[in-house]
Amino acid sequence: MGMSWFPRPVGPRAAFADLRAFMRQRSREQVIGFALAILATTIIIIEFIVDAQINTAPPPTITYVEQWDANRSDAEIIAQQKKDQAEVEAFRKERQEQFQRLENKLGM
Repeated sequence: MGMSWFPRPVGPRAAFADLRAFMRQRSREQVIGFALAILATTIIIIEFIVDAQINTAPPPTITYVEQWDANRSDAEIIAQQKKDQAEVEAFRKERQEQFQRLENKLGM
């Protein structure tokens, strides 16, 4: 029979009994230090496990696409661009007015 990696007796009960016997021979300060070291290590491992599951996937990117006819004329394209530009300008003007109202409320 080959050489075993672990000395006899092997098993969780024997290991815990051995640990308990070892800890009984230690002073109170050493036992408290051991418990605090195990606690700190456990907290760090739990933090890594919890953190790995929070905010890991980036949020989905939403892309809005408009379908256009392939045979649009240049006049239709220019008219649509002017309409889109007017919407952008209206949004900017409204946003500027919002900031102006906020500035007036804050007395700036």
